[in-house]
Amino acid sequence: MTIDMSQFFQVFFDEADELLAEKERLLLALDIDAPDAEDLNAIFRTAHSIKGGASTFGMHDMTELTHVLESLLDCIRKGDMALTSEHVDAFLAAKDILKMQLDGHRHGAPVDQDAVADVRMVLQALSQDTPTPAPALPTGVEKAPPGSAAARRFRIELPKLAQRDVDALAAELGLLGTITVEPLDGERHALILTTDDSLDDIVAICAFVLDPDDLTIFEAPALIAAQRTLEEAQQARIEQELGYGFFDLPETDAVGVGVDANADNADSAAQSDAQRGYGFFQPIEQIRAAAASAAAKGMAPTPAPVTAPFAGQGDLEKKSTVRTTREPREPGGAGGAESSSIRVSIEKVDQLINLIGELVITQAIVEQRSDGLDPMRHERLLASISQLQRNTRNLQEAVMSMRMMPMDFVFSRFPRMVRDLAAKLGKQVDFVTSGAATELDKGLIERIVDPLTHLVRNSIDHGIETPAARIAAGKAASGRLLLSAGHQGGNIVIEVTDDGAGLNRERILAKAAQNGLTVTETMSDLEVWQLIFAPGFSTADSITDVSGRGVGMDVVKRNITAMGGAVEIRSARGFGTTITIALPLTLAILDGMSIRCGEEVYILPLGFVVESLQPAPDDIREIANRGRVIKVRGEYLPLIALHQVFSITPRFSDPCEAIVIILEADGRKAALLVDDLVGQQQVVVKNLESNYRKVSGISGATILGDGGVSLILDVSALMQTARQQADATPRPLPQAHTSAPPL
Repeated sequence: MTIDMSQFFQVFFDEADELLAEKERLLLALDIDAPDAEDLNAIFRTAHSIKGGASTFGMHDMTELTHVLESLLDCIRKGDMALTSEHVDAFLAAKDILKMQLDGHRHGAPVDQDAVADVRMVLQALSQDTPTPAPALPTGVEKAPPGSAAARRFRIELPKLAQRDVDALAAELGLLGTITVEPLDGERHALILTTDDSLDDIVAICAFVLDPDDLTIFEAPALIAAQRTLEEAQQARIEQELGYGFFDLPETDAVGVGVDANADNADSAAQSDAQRGYGFFQPIEQIRAAAASAAAKGMAPTPAPVTAPFAGQGDLEKKSTVRTTREPREPGGAGGAESSSIRVSIEKVDQLINLIGELVITQAIVEQRSDGLDPMRHERLLASISQLQRNTRNLQEAVMSMRMMPMDFVFSRFPRMVRDLAAKLGKQVDFVTSGAATELDKGLIERIVDPLTHLVRNSIDHGIETPAARIAAGKAASGRLLLSAGHQGGNIVIEVTDDGAGLNRERILAKAAQNGLTVTETMSDLEVWQLIFAPGFSTADSITDVSGRGVGMDVVKRNITAMGGAVEIRSARGFGTTITIALPLTLAILDGMSIRCGEEVYILPLGFVVESLQPAPDDIREIANRGRVIKVRGEYLPLIALHQVFSITPRFSDPCEAIVIILEADGRKAALLVDDLVGQQQVVVKNLESNYRKVSGISGATILGDGGVSLILDVSALMQTARQQADATPRPLPQAHTSAPPL
C-alpha cells in the first residue's frame, strides 16, 4: 500500500519554520567566547531535524545544505573547532538560504542558486580550516571515512515496526555511513551501520521513530582488511545484480549465487528471502564467516575459522547500553509533551469564531425578547436566560483565546534585524525585549509586524548615536533598545524605547515649514512630535537604503489607525524616545456603546469614549466658517454633529437638548453630538467593505439583538474629517480667555 506523503507536507513546513526561527534565536544569543554546550547541541538538533524531514520528503537541496551545516556544527559542539563570529555569520546566512529553499518548495518561490552555492562554499571552507585539536589527537586529524578501519560498526536491533518506518530509519541512518538491513524473528529487523559518528547521534535519529528505551545496540569489532574487502565486494555485487530488489534477476544469474567458490550452489539458491536479507543485502554473519574462512586459509597456519557474530562473543564484543533521561509522563498521557497541543488550520478556528459570533447574536436576541416577561411568572426561564448569557460569554472568551498568540512571534523577528542593521551603521546596540508572553489576536500579530519594523529601524538609524558620539555625550558606547508589550485595560500597549539623542524640536519644525505644513512656535511638544507622521516627512540628511524617503512613519500611523489603535510619542533631548502603540486585543468582537441619531442606531467603540454630558448654552461657541466648539473644563473641543456627517434628520438639533460624547483618538479630543445613549453591549464585528463597499466614517457593522444591522463608527476618520473642514486653527476667544485647539 502506497501512502500519500503530500498530506504531511504542511506539517513539515510548519515545523521547519519553527526550527529555523529557534536556530536563529539560539545563534543570536550565543556567547562566542564561551558558548554554552547545551545551546550548541540545540542548534545542531535543529539542523539535524530539518535534514531528516527534508530527506523524508525528497527535498534534496535542503538535505545537502543541512548536511554540510550539520558537519560543521558537529565539529564545533564536540570541541574539535573553536566557535568564531565567522561561524555565526555563516550559520545565519545558511538559515536564510534554508528559508528561501523552504519557501521554494512550499510556494514555488524562486531560489537563488548562486546564493545557495556561495553559502555552501563558505560552510565547506570553514569546515576545511585547521580545527582546534582535541587533547588526545594531533593537529589536523580528520574524521575517518565510513569504510576505513577507524570507523565503528554498530548493530541496532529494532522492535517490531512497520516496514515504512524501518525503511525511513534506514534511509536516515544511511546518511551517517554505510547501512545494511537484516531480518530477525518476529517481524523484527536489525540495522548494521558503519560510521564515524557517535552513539548519541544514532540514538538521536532513532528517537524520531521509536522510543530509545526499546533499542538494543551492540558495537561490533572492526573488520580486518580481508573481511572488509570481501564485504564491500559482496555488497556491491548483490546491489548491482539484484537492483536493490526492484528488478528481476537475469536468467544467467538465477542460479549459482554463492559467497565462496566452495559454497553449495543448490543450498544458496534454496534460501528464503528472509535469510538472504529481502534481496537487498546478504546477512552479515555469512559474509564475515566466509571472509574469516578465506583469511584463515591464506594468512594463518591453522585453518581455524574466525566467525564474529554480533551476540554472545563476550571478549570479542563490546555491548553499548542505551539510556536516555526522560521526563516522567503524566498518568494517562501516552504521548508526553507531544500530546499537549495539536495543529489546527486557521480556517477552522475562524469558522468556529464565526459560529460563536452568531451564538452571541442569538443570545442577545433571546435576552432582548425576554425583557417584557413578568419576572414572577417566568422566574425560571429568566434565570436560564441569565445562565445562558454567562455561559455564552465564557465560551466566547475561550474560543477567542484560540486566536491569541504571544508577542514573541513578533519580537523574535527583530534580534537578527537589529544585529545586522547595527553592524551596517557602525553602531553598538543592546536589544532587550519585555512582555513577550503577552497575547494578541493573530490577525493583529500579522499586521503589527510592519509598523514595528519601521519603528525599530528608525530608533537605530535616527535615535541611537554612534559609539564615539555617545562617549562624547557621557553615555555608554552601546545604546539600549527596548521593545515591550503589556496589557492596559482592554488594550495591549507596545512600546519602542531607545536611549539615543531624542527628537530635535527645532529641526522638526523647520522641516515641517519647508514641507508646507502649518506650524507655530507655541505648539506643544506632543503636537510637534505628531508632525513626523506626515506623509513624506523625514529629517534625514541623505537618502539611504535604510531611511530618508519619508515613507516609514506615515505607514506606521496609517496601519495602526486601521487596526483601531493609537500611537503616541514621548521624547527628551539627549535622553531618548519612547513610541507607544495601543491596540485592541481583538478585531472580531468589541465592547461598544449604542447611540441613537434620528431613527438610526450606531455603535461607538468604547475605547475612544472619555465621558458623556449635556452641555449648557454658555458652553457652545460658534466660529465663523469653522463650525462650533464646546467648552469642557476650560478646554475648547470641536463639535462634530453626527446627523450632518451622515445627512440624516435628528431628533434634536440644539446641542443643549441632545447628548455630547467626548472622544479621544490620536492624542486629540473632540465632541460628538448625538440624540440619545441606548446602552453598552458587546458586538460581533462584520466586515462592511467585503460585503458592501467602503463607507467613509464607518469601520464595520454588527447585528443587534432585534435582528437589525447597526454601523460601527470610525472615530479616527470622523475626527480627521472634522479637522479637514476647518481651514485653520481658531483664534483665541476673548470672552473665554482661552484658545481652542486645532480642529
